[in-house]
Amino acid sequence: MADGTLKVGTITTSSGSGTITLGQSGETVDLSNGTITLNSSMKNTPSFKATASSATTIATGTYTTITLDGTETWDTDSAFASNTFTVPTGKAGKYMFSYGVTVANLGDADFSEIILTVNGTKDEKTRYRSLTGVAQTTIMRASAILNLSAGDTVVLQGFHNYGSNRDTSASQTSFEGYKLIGA
Repeated sequence: MADGTLKVGTITTSSGSGTITLGQSGETVDLSNGTITLNSSMKNTPSFKATASSATTIATGTYTTITLDGTETWDTDSAFASNTFTVPTGKAGKYMFSYGVTVANLGDADFSEIILTVNGTKDEKTRYRSLTGVAQTTIMRASAILNLSAGDTVVLQGFHNYGSNRDTSASQTSFEGYKLIGA
């Protein structure tokens, strides 16, 4: 067959169902010159990013929900509200979360933690602990992949063992996440 342009409105298999293969092994199919429409299972949605506009006070020895009352930079499915991400109906799967909190003025023998809770239970796989070793401000950033069901809730919490309450830095507090494609 000679090189040329194939113009069609719809391509289907001869049976009307099954798999359509474009190209052969070793070939490249170039889709860069048009618009590609993906079905919902092929998108990283829902996705969101929330930040803090004010500090959260964390009491000594207490897991405290981090206040994310600032801007929602985006929230594709309106799934984030009141410091909580809730998996929408029909959107179960694996989710990637990134989160960060800064706690100022911890002592030299102190530690701080950030952790995600799933349905109110601490998910130990998401724990990030910072041991100070010297009196300092602790910047904590972490990420985690969680397998979630529709209706599951995810909340960011902070903890420290300093002798008195400590505030987070609003400008360095964020929580974001998205559903992994095909997961």
